[in-house]
Parts: sequence; C-alpha cells; structure tokens
Amino acid sequence: MIIGYYPRKLIAALNLDVELDLSGKTSWLAAKYDAILQATTRAALQLTREQLQQSVSWRPETLRDTIMHILSFPELAWRSHEHGSMSTEDMRACRESLQHIVEPEAMVEYGDSVRRDITSFLNSGNNDAFDRVVPAHYGGEVTVVELLNIILSHSTHHLKQVYWFMETELKVEPQNPASAEDMEGIVTPEALI
Repeated sequence: MIIGYYPRKLIAALNLDVELDLSGKTSWLAAKYDAILQATTRAALQLTREQLQQSVSWRPETLRDTIMHILSFPELAWRSHEHGSMSTEDMRACRESLQHIVEPEAMVEYGDSVRRDITSFLNSGNNDAFDRVVPAHYGGEVTVVELLNIILSHSTHHLKQVYWFMETELKVEPQNPASAEDMEGIVTPEALI
C-alpha cells in the first residue's frame, strides 16, 4: 500500500514507463510555496488565541498545532539538504522547539521567515542541494526537491482542512484564502478528513 502522493514509489509500483524529472520545477515550487504559506499566515491572523487552542477533529491536536505543522514541515524539508534527513525524530524535535509560538502574530513572523527561506533556496539554482538524496518519513529515499514537492501537497491538504474547520466549526469565513490558481497543480486527496 502506498499512502499519499509519492511519485517515485507510484511509478515503480504501477510499473510505469515514465521518468521523474523535477529539476525544472524549482521556480514553480517557489511560487506555490510563496502562495500557500502566505495563505496560511493570512488564516492564522484571522484567528484569536482562544480559537487557535480549539481541538481539531482529524487528529489529536489543536488548530494552532495544525497551522504550525503546515509552516514547519516545509522548513524541515528544505533544511534536509543541510541536515541530511526529515525523520520522525526531526519532526518531533521541530514540534517541541516551536511550542513557544502561540500568538497569531508570532505564527505569521515564523511563517514569513520559512517562506522567505524556502523561496530563496528554490530560486538559488543550487542543483547539488536540490538533488541531494535524503531519507524522509514522507517518501523514503528522495531528493530534496522531491521531498519539497511531497510536503507542498501535504501542507496544502492541511490548509484545506484549516479552511474547513474555520468555516464549519468556528463559523469564520477565510478572508483572501488560497485561490484555485494558487492550488493549481498541487496534488491533494479529495477527502479532507
């Protein structure tokens, strides 16, 4: 069973005669990360600290935790070119290191920093870093660009869940949410929860 969108695994499992080449995709990824991470911080700014502390229905965490998850996993993915992995231990350590960020404004500051770092990295032309193969919880042995592609889908999926929670549970209409154009080409599951 292959859970999620992992192109390299799907190609092998389905015995497809295609070659995966994401080398030209870095500028596209940079633009998509810019849009999705900005949309995430706009959503965070609409919420009060009390709303952010509400539990979500799809996993044992708060809405704040979900938003920080959307912002921090891209950081872990791009830093994997330096760190050498994106393991469950890396994810746990990251989550713990960000526990102090609870105010919407601090979440935005962190998210903007991640967005700037990722877009700068993806626009750097550093092919050696892009092509570095790292062990990752998401995707197995993947290049950094493949991992960033997987995590973009992952974060976008969670952003859609945040919008759903805002609308149905908090009765807050997302202002200036990510558009269909922002999400175009980003693969996410049809079922959110």
